[in-house]
This record gives sequence, C-alpha cells and structure tokens, in this order.
Amino acid sequence: MKKAHILYNPLAGNGKCNEDVKVLEGLIEDAVEHHDVTACGDDLEFLTRLPKDDYVILCGGDGTLNRFANAVEGLDIENEIFYFPGGSGNDFAHDMNIKKGDNPFAIKEYIKDLPTVTVNGKSYKFINGIGYGIDGYCCEEADKLRQKSKKRINYTTIALKGLAYDYKPTSAKVTVDGKTYEYKRVWMAPTMNGRYFGGGMMAAPQQDRKNENGTVSLMVLHDCSNIRILMAFPGVYEGKHVKLKKIVDIFDGHDITKMPCHKIVGLGMTQVPEGRRIFRELSVYENLMMGAYTVKDQQKFKEDLEGIYERFPRLAERRNQIAGTLSGGEQQMLAM
Repeated sequence: MKKAHILYNPLAGNGKCNEDVKVLEGLIEDAVEHHDVTACGDDLEFLTRLPKDDYVILCGGDGTLNRFANAVEGLDIENEIFYFPGGSGNDFAHDMNIKKGDNPFAIKEYIKDLPTVTVNGKSYKFINGIGYGIDGYCCEEADKLRQKSKKRINYTTIALKGLAYDYKPTSAKVTVDGKTYEYKRVWMAPTMNGRYFGGGMMAAPQQDRKNENGTVSLMVLHDCSNIRILMAFPGVYEGKHVKLKKIVDIFDGHDITKMPCHKIVGLGMTQVPEGRRIFRELSVYENLMMGAYTVKDQQKFKEDLEGIYERFPRLAERRNQIAGTLSGGEQQMLAM
C-alpha cells in the first residue's frame, strides 16, 4: 500500500502550518507519514530509500521550499514530489497560479537546474528571487519582530516604514552579461527566477521560470527620493512599476552554455588561462588594446581602460613598458 510522506514546517504561515497539514490530509486517500523538516534539517537522504510507490508532499512556505530544493540537490529521488502551499506569502504558488487549498501539484521539474547565488563564498539555489536592498531590510526587521512577538508579520508595513524613515539606499554596480552599470540610491535590486517574491511583489512581470533559455531577470529601482519611492512602491505588487522607465531598469541574463565562443566574447566574457599568455613584444597599453579589439565604441574603451588601471594600479604605472619585461605576477595581471 503506497504512502504519502508529508514534509511540513510547523513554523511556516506564521506558525499555522499545522492547520494546513490537516487540510492536506483531507485531500489524501492514502496512508500518511509526517516528517517535521525543522527536525530533519538538511539531512533528507532518507527520501532516496522510499518504496517506489510512495510519494512526497512538501507543506510550507517559500522559505521551506527553497531550503528543500537546496537540501535535495544531488540526491537521486525517484519518487514523485508534490507541493502544498502553507506559508504566509506563497510566491511560488502564486507564480504557478495555484491557490492555497488546491490539490498538491508536482514540482520535481521546478526544483532542478535552479539559478545560484553566492554569498561569503557559499552558494545557494533559489526558487523565486534573491533580493537586495529594502527586501533585506524587511527580512532583518521581521526576524526582530518574531523574537518579540508571535503576531503575524506584515512585510508591506515594514517596507513602507523603511522606505519612509529607516532604510538608506546605497550605490551599486550591477554586471549583466559582462556589462557593468552603476547606480546611485538603489532601493531594490532583486534577481528573479519567477515573477513574484517578498510576499506578493511582482518584481519581474515578464519573467518565466520555465523559459527555454533558462534565464533570470534583474530589476533595479533607483535614483529617486523617499516621496517618489513611496508613490512607486505599491505598483510593484501589480507589476506597474515597470512603466517608470526613469527609475526602473529590468535586465535579462543569457544562458551561455550553448552560445558560440565569439558571441560570448562579444558579451565581455572570456577565459583567462594560466601561463601568462600575453604579447611579450608589445607594450602593456598595446596588449590592452588587443584585448579590446571587439569594442567599437572609443568612449567605452577609455572607460574600460580607466577601470583596469584602477583595479591594477601596477599596470597603470607600467603602461608603456614592454610586456615581456614585467614580473610574473604583473604579466598575469595583464593577461586578466
């Protein structure tokens, strides 16, 4: 007799996930076995040993789903995996047009080949989006409130308070497909795998998590006053912010795994092999000119050159020196 293995997070949905589990049980005719994911932690290897007819249902919010996706990365789970929304925001379910209380739906195809974010040298998969700016502020404030009270957390209220008083926008450099953009007063800069994040914010209305190119979208809300951001922010929940072209930019990344080499170079990316592969008879400056042979815009070349000299001051000092006479470390700087 097959069995449903319900993995649930009792802390999800502001501590009301147990009620969702009861609703879920009413939708299942098979035998049920419960697994508290807060007790399991990231050790879900037991899922690889389930009887072949059994299946898994994950019940929790977006945080539970995200942690599950990371925990099962690399595990060979042959059983079906379903999801039953039990959080307070449920952005993934919203993106999939699934309402809370609907029948569990299969998610195996949605938790594989996910985009990755690296923080402090550690990489994580993300299923909805990775937020920088006011979103990070909201998470910190929400954690503080949870320590003081068990009342329902309202992220919108926290965000509005932050935008009006507490949160200070910062400058940022954003690199997409090898091209760097600089901004002042950045309020939000989420990278999106789906359309929604942060409890209903439609940061990237055109983003499709199953697009054939496997790309993500980056939204930058920038360069506006506190009053302007307060007026614009409610529109993020309906995707109307994208019409504000002066303060909102949206970028689409590219999947380069199947792209021809010359097109990858055209995006500003290339491999830097070991061995100090430089033009030894040319000067430092002439080597850099050779490296920029695909750049047609002279102003862009000057800006890039200034950036290189800023990053490697030693090359600026030796710009007229023959490259072959540089030290080994200096030659590798030049190769990069």
